[in-house]
Amino acid sequence: MTDATLPKSSQPARSYRWIGIAAAVVLVGAMAFDTKIVQIGSEADVQVQKFSPEAFGTEQFPLIKQSVETRAADAAELAQAIAADKKAASDKYGVKTSTGPVFPVKFTGVIGERKANYNLIAVEGLPTELTVRVQTGPALNGTDLRDATGQIEFGQFKNQIEYQDAGSAINNEVKKVVLGGIDPAALSGKTVSVIGVFKLVNPKSWIVTPVRFDVQ
Repeated sequence: MTDATLPKSSQPARSYRWIGIAAAVVLVGAMAFDTKIVQIGSEADVQVQKFSPEAFGTEQFPLIKQSVETRAADAAELAQAIAADKKAASDKYGVKTSTGPVFPVKFTGVIGERKANYNLIAVEGLPTELTVRVQTGPALNGTDLRDATGQIEFGQFKNQIEYQDAGSAINNEVKKVVLGGIDPAALSGKTVSVIGVFKLVNPKSWIVTPVRFDVQ
């Protein structure tokens, strides 16, 4: 039986069916054209695009530690240079930031009084008016380590929150890797060797964040 011999009532139904099939084909084609295939692990993968502070801290801390250990100046030498000419000392030893230079430093001294998250330390060869504190936790403040190499900049991050989280994540690595096995409350009177960084805000007060902390 052909379309010509079909009852008139059957012909519109068959036409509507073909129209529906054609529309479905067009819709599937449009969906395929509009669909983007994303390979897992590629730059387009949202898993890659999402910032992970923990992964960033784990990756960056060893690089920062190596840089600081390589560049660290002896504390007595650095104190003398800062006292003589702060700008020249910053150019020679430090990394400039918007809130002051960050200096890598190394010293050996005797741990004294503990206050909050810091331990005072007496370092031979430093001026008596210079106070040195080492951050020993449990909280580590500031972004000195993030800023210590000059290689981590705001433009690398989506916003200020990610930039701050990056600094916190690096500090968390210090707590795990450097200070993890140390009881700061039991350090008084002990001799320690420290390598770390501090931001020069007050030339008479250094607050050092360590990348290495060896109890003798």
